[in-house]
Amino acid sequence: MREFSAEYLRRTREGMWDDRAALAPLRLESRESVLDVGCGTGELSRVIVEESPGTVVGCDVDRDLLATAREHVSVVAGDALRLPFPDDSFDLVVCQALLINLPEPAAALSEFARVSRELVAAIEPDNAQVRVESSVASESALAARAREAYVEGVETDVSLGADARELFAEAALEVLESRRYDHERRIEPPYGEAALADARRKATGAGLESDRATLLSGPMDEEDYDELRGEWREMGREVIDRMGDGAYRRREVVPFHVTVGRVAGASPGE
Repeated sequence: MREFSAEYLRRTREGMWDDRAALAPLRLESRESVLDVGCGTGELSRVIVEESPGTVVGCDVDRDLLATAREHVSVVAGDALRLPFPDDSFDLVVCQALLINLPEPAAALSEFARVSRELVAAIEPDNAQVRVESSVASESALAARAREAYVEGVETDVSLGADARELFAEAALEVLESRRYDHERRIEPPYGEAALADARRKATGAGLESDRATLLSGPMDEEDYDELRGEWREMGREVIDRMGDGAYRRREVVPFHVTVGRVAGASPGE
């Protein structure tokens, strides 16, 4: 499974659930017990705690991330494919951006169904459909090139969000609803430290360097990568220049799909 830092999870999920309409199919207001699998730093868990009157538990294999999550929710260390809970322990088991990082996502859903007595929900992105708009003319095209190469090279299906229904069927889960939710991230003046750090990573090429192995695992060769990295760094320097003038703006839209399924044997009224 791919691993992420606490800082990365906070940055990419910050503000994601300011509008919570996409979570309506989970009926959180009626949940007695909820398990958030792959909870990371607890970004989704804290939303569930606010929306649900029941017990909420976060579960993740990374104990360092759990150290942060436990500030907001009760946590248990565990593997998504071997959850440390008896059958039928929760009435809702949910994950966010987890299945895209697993080599066997359907097997994980089957395990979710084992410990759920009613519903399983997955909130997964379609990373192939991410859109970037920028006041720096070259950024959108370069982001698209890098994203295409990344999707081709990564070992897991990072664009499965729109196709989660098929995985639910494999896990014998009856799909009740699938809803698209666009998570929008903006950078505009006044710039925070996270935005400035992101610009510096562009200018040094550090962001691409961290994904170098993945980019080279697809159709991109060393020459292509070096060319992209050079253009990326040039773009980053322009971003920093525009920030100095207060003229830089960036909008990124990541489509997520919220898929909810009912466990076999659960009654429709549950």
